[in-house]
Amino acid sequence: MTFDLPEVRGTLTTHRPLDDLTWLRVGGPADVLFQPADPADLSAFLAALDPAVPVFAMGVGSNLIVRDGGIRGVVIRLGRGFNTIAIDGQEVTAGAAALDAHVARKAADAGVNLTFLRTIPGSIGGAVRMNAGCYGDYVADVFQSAEAVLRDGTRVTFTGDDMQFAYRSSRLPEGAVLISATFKGPAGVPDELNERMTAQLRKRDETQPTKDRTAGSTFRNPAGFSSTGQADDSHELKAWKVIDDAGLRGAVRGGAVMNTMHPNFLTNAGNATAADLEGLGEEVRKKVYADSGITLEWEIMRVGETPS
Repeated sequence: MTFDLPEVRGTLTTHRPLDDLTWLRVGGPADVLFQPADPADLSAFLAALDPAVPVFAMGVGSNLIVRDGGIRGVVIRLGRGFNTIAIDGQEVTAGAAALDAHVARKAADAGVNLTFLRTIPGSIGGAVRMNAGCYGDYVADVFQSAEAVLRDGTRVTFTGDDMQFAYRSSRLPEGAVLISATFKGPAGVPDELNERMTAQLRKRDETQPTKDRTAGSTFRNPAGFSSTGQADDSHELKAWKVIDDAGLRGAVRGGAVMNTMHPNFLTNAGNATAADLEGLGEEVRKKVYADSGITLEWEIMRVGETPS
């Protein structure tokens, strides 16, 4: 796909491979990768870019499969100009590129309880977009507002009602790029909050393959949560359990494997392609449905094209 590129203060790279920008280390090239210098640079670029050119906002690639054919159009990846963290009382405002774990630590040191973010891989932009959650707490529970740049370059503010948070999801206009978010967390004692996060990390390392090449949970839990993303103790069905019950722990396709430590973690065992990973995921969905009648829904985002 060919198109004219506006002048920018950030960095534009054509035909940029994306495999090294994703945790699974797979994926073809983007037509263009844009790393804006700051919000003004991003806004001016989108305002001047041909409206017909598709735009995809990419975080740190922690919950993403880029298909082997790559992505047509412009991939936008935010960096240093979008990773600030400011704390005012119980409110924490973080740039979309700030890492979830870093925000949790900074908040804890200031006596603000955002500890659920500590073990969530990725950055704040992705956490907001996916209504990320852990240990019964979700972004929606502490969300105040978010700043974004629309596809036409307009800067806007979104409220919780605008985001329409649900389990592992939100709604944003097509082409919108989140640039920051503000949260209001409960007050806490810094030492106690840091101790809690240490315990959470220990528990995660004991139960999840944190040393392997994964993208976090592959499929959403098929039950156990309300439509607003709140925990529902009357239903405790977990994706890993239905995968395990179907005999798919350790299932292999090419270089992809359903992790033997936690079978809801799709893993690049060394030389997987995006096709291996997505194909194994689809195979698991079919076999789980045949075994239990349950349709698993992807939590990992899959984008781009398959090679022709």
